[in-house]
Amino acid sequence: MIIMGKYLVAIVLSTLILHSCSMDNRDKIAQDRLDQFFQELYPADEPGAAVLILKGDKVMYDKGFGLADLNTKEKIDGNTFFNIASVSKQFTAVAMLKLANEGKISLDDPVKKYFPHFKGEFYNDIKISHLLSHTSGIGDYRPRDNREFVLYATDEDCILYMENLEKLHFEPGTQYQYMNPTFQLCYSIIQQVTGKSFEEYMRENIHLPAGMDQTLYFSPDKEIPNMAHGYIPVDESETLAADSDRTPEAQAAAKREQEKAPVIGSWREYDYGEETFFATKADGGIYTSTHQFAKWEKALRNSLIIDLETLQLAHTEKIKVTGSTFSSYQNRPFTSYGYGWFIEENPDFTKRVYHTGDNGGFQIYAGRYPESECLLLIFSNRNDYDRWKNVTKVDSILVDAGWIELDN
Repeated sequence: MIIMGKYLVAIVLSTLILHSCSMDNRDKIAQDRLDQFFQELYPADEPGAAVLILKGDKVMYDKGFGLADLNTKEKIDGNTFFNIASVSKQFTAVAMLKLANEGKISLDDPVKKYFPHFKGEFYNDIKISHLLSHTSGIGDYRPRDNREFVLYATDEDCILYMENLEKLHFEPGTQYQYMNPTFQLCYSIIQQVTGKSFEEYMRENIHLPAGMDQTLYFSPDKEIPNMAHGYIPVDESETLAADSDRTPEAQAAAKREQEKAPVIGSWREYDYGEETFFATKADGGIYTSTHQFAKWEKALRNSLIIDLETLQLAHTEKIKVTGSTFSSYQNRPFTSYGYGWFIEENPDFTKRVYHTGDNGGFQIYAGRYPESECLLLIFSNRNDYDRWKNVTKVDSILVDAGWIELDN
């Protein structure tokens, strides 16, 4: 019996070792495939990207490709800081949910409560929940013909037009229209209820508790360490991905600024002073790195900011995005919007909770695959690629490696 027991132990150990070796081999194959894909996508002498993949608590992939700055030739790595553009919205949304949990606001509060000077009676019908889910019905009527305004406007500047707004695009809560200025209303609400500046509140209550001690909001007078510059090709046949959801007036304004952007070789530097509305914070102003963002993911999983029930609320459909008549942004199959995140529930894949960001030359993807405890970050300082084509390719590699597990 003792001999048989030893044999059984040996068999079990051998099986475990073989399984471990098999998993290690799959991981190595996936890492090699990712290397090949991203090295071809981002040549060493061009703007590039930082890529990080987290599976559970283990970093499976963490590499940089290309240059952060074409002038200094500084290379991109996991500590390079990118403007993450609209991915910033999830941080604002989490702050609002935290304040709601603390009883300082209610998601059912009408906008009129915080902006009594707004003349439209319809502001009594717009709730904070509508601001966070892009279902307010408020249109974007910021004065895009004013060059000083579009280049240097702050969050406070961007909501001034709402005071005299005469009508909504639709009844609040009934349709989806992606709308940056509604998150700028959240900027003001946070300041009103906390008595702190937006940046101060976010740093003390969101970023620092998450361990994101170096993350910050863009300001023209603020030095950003290890900062990447955004770039677009000089060749105008390549268009910004962000233009796909801009009105003709917005596209015209962006086009004018693109043509003024400084040229470096075959690239135009395209960030602050070139891109429209680059200086706002609540909707798209965060500068951070993939290393810092990985800490955010862990903070969400471990309920360091909000509890898992509240996070699930943010990750639950509030409105269908697919088929929207008012907005094309992320109008993909099986897609909805929660609070600060898009949600994609494709029956042939697994649940994807994500946000993208496009600001000047920055193209950002931050995708959570909650059922696999996987995070995929692609932070790029060139905005000339088909993001979803690239994400789909990487998804397939992660599925083959077992880092993303399919539902069926």
